[in-house]
Amino acid sequence: MADVDRYLAPDWFTLHVFNPFVRWLTNRGISLWGSRILEVRGRKTGEWRAIPVNLLTRDGVDYLVAPRGHTQWVKNLRAAGSGRLRLGKTVTPFEAEELADVEKPAILRPYLERWKWEVGQFFDGVGPDASEDELRAIAPNHPVFRIEQEAS
Repeated sequence: MADVDRYLAPDWFTLHVFNPFVRWLTNRGISLWGSRILEVRGRKTGEWRAIPVNLLTRDGVDYLVAPRGHTQWVKNLRAAGSGRLRLGKTVTPFEAEELADVEKPAILRPYLERWKWEVGQFFDGVGPDASEDELRAIAPNHPVFRIEQEAS
């Protein structure tokens, strides 16, 4: 069942070990399976916020998927409409467009193919081999953004 307010908070290990380790590597230019640091302005403070994310490239288009649901970075990106992706010293500004739920299964399946080992627990038992109906059923729980690099 879809829960549009769904948010699964990270556990202690994720907050204090896994995310800091991925951030440390990514800040040094080492990407683990597509990891980037997402930087987006806070919708209330206007200050830059940063969090490690997995960047999926599908048919030459980049996407961000929120496996934990409607997180703070999702809310901030919706409000700002743009942000930056960082890998080492390379910073890529982008514009973001949120996908409609009907478009998400085509992105959720390859996302799960690549990162189910890391994020599968947040998808209620739905994996890359799920039916289209199962993917459509969970789509509202997982915001997806199409990322377009800003022209320099």
